[in-house]
Amino acid sequence: MRTPYSLSSIRRTLAALAAAGLLTGCQKTAATEAVTAATLTVVQGNNQSIQAGKDLPNPVILRVTDKTGVAMSGIPVTLVVAEGGGTVTPSSGVSDAKGEYSAKWTLGPTLADNQVKASVPGLDPVKITATGIVPSDIIVAQGNGQAAKFGASLPTSIVVRVVGAGNVPMSGITVLFQVTGGGGSVSPQSAVTSSLGEVTAKWTLGNAVGTQTALISASTLSPASLTATALP
Repeated sequence: MRTPYSLSSIRRTLAALAAAGLLTGCQKTAATEAVTAATLTVVQGNNQSIQAGKDLPNPVILRVTDKTGVAMSGIPVTLVVAEGGGTVTPSSGVSDAKGEYSAKWTLGPTLADNQVKASVPGLDPVKITATGIVPSDIIVAQGNGQAAKFGASLPTSIVVRVVGAGNVPMSGITVLFQVTGGGGSVSPQSAVTSSLGEVTAKWTLGNAVGTQTALISASTLSPASLTATALP
C-alpha cells in the first residue's frame, strides 16, 4: 500500500520547482537584456596614419559592454574592410575577459582613405578610419650640382629620398636613374628605398666636358633632375 504524500511535502516540492523555474527564467532574461543593451566602442587604433600598404603602428582594440558599462566576454565581433582594400587579422572572433577584441590592420596599397566596420550582433556597425600615406615627391637629398674630371666618378654619392604628405619617408619604392646627357652612368640604375625612404647611387661622368644630366623617377611621380659638371 502506497503511503500518501503529506500536504507539506507537496507544497515544498512545488515551491522548489517554482523557484528553479523562476531562477532559470531570470538568467535567460538577464542574458538577453545584456546582449541587446551592449555597446561597442573603439578603445584604440582609430584615426591612425602610415604609408599605404603597411601595418598600422597600433592594433585596433574594441570593447563590448552591457548597458551599465560592465565588460562582456564571449561576444562575437566581426571586422570588415569597407574602404581601401587592406586586411584585418583576425577578422572575427569573440571578446575576451575584459570585453575586448584586438586586431591588426594592414592598409590597402594605393588608396589614402581606409575604413573598417566593426560589429556585434544586434548593434549598428562602428566605423574605424585610417589614412594611407602615398608617395608624393622625389627629393635629391645629396649630390646634385657637383663637378669632377670628365670620365671620373663624382666625389659625393647621390642620395635620393621619396616622401609622402608631411614629408613622411616612403619605404619599398623602386627608384630608377637614367643618364640623359653626357654619356656617363649611374650605379645602381635602380634601387628600392630604405626605411628612411632613401636610395644611394654613384654617378660616373661621361667623356663630354661641360654639363651632364640625369633623371630620377619613381612610381607615377614627376621625375627629378640631376646635373653635374665634367671638367677638362
